[in-house]
Amino acid sequence: MTVLTSLWPLFGLTLTTPRLVLRPITDDDIPAAVEAAKSGIHEPGRNPFSTPWAELPAAELGPKMAQWYWRCRGQATAEDWTLLLGIWHGHEFIGCQDIGAKDFATLRTVSTGSWLRQSVQGQGLGKEMRAAVALYAFDWLKADVAESEAAVWNAASLGVSRSLGYEPNGVTRVSWGGKMEDVQKVRLTPQTFKRPDWTLQVEGHEPAASFLGVG
Repeated sequence: MTVLTSLWPLFGLTLTTPRLVLRPITDDDIPAAVEAAKSGIHEPGRNPFSTPWAELPAAELGPKMAQWYWRCRGQATAEDWTLLLGIWHGHEFIGCQDIGAKDFATLRTVSTGSWLRQSVQGQGLGKEMRAAVALYAFDWLKADVAESEAAVWNAASLGVSRSLGYEPNGVTRVSWGGKMEDVQKVRLTPQTFKRPDWTLQVEGHEPAASFLGVG
């Protein structure tokens, strides 16, 4: 019998930290992701994303999130891919950590983004999940650079970046949802990375990396 991971090897990838499990979001996970987002991610009117998707009406949020997950899968190629990793704390879905790359074989650079439901913020989980994908990028994918960004007022996100060793990489002015934002870009390398005192456990790397054309 053919199993789904033989057709889509990314579904077999799992990253495990002391408190979290990160794995690609499947269709069965989408309802839990939508419920986590509906519970609240940020203060009203304080959008931390390039697209204010979390402020959509409840009736629109679910379909838009599902479309985004399907689009990222459908458009994944070795030249341009994004892994949307669901975050589980115990048995609870609490957020998403993405890691993606364009022309990775040439640039050896990944970018990341994330969100967490408000009820679990302030516990160091955001740092733990970002550390997980940084470890995966450098130690398993053999990346040279990991990049991220946040609005200049987003102290929580920029604080996570500083604590892991990211360095400032310029400020750019952009339009986020029709609103002007000054965005701080940050950059991490294996040399500046402040590694956690725990070891990342990885399952399913070889098939996933081969599917992405990495290695």
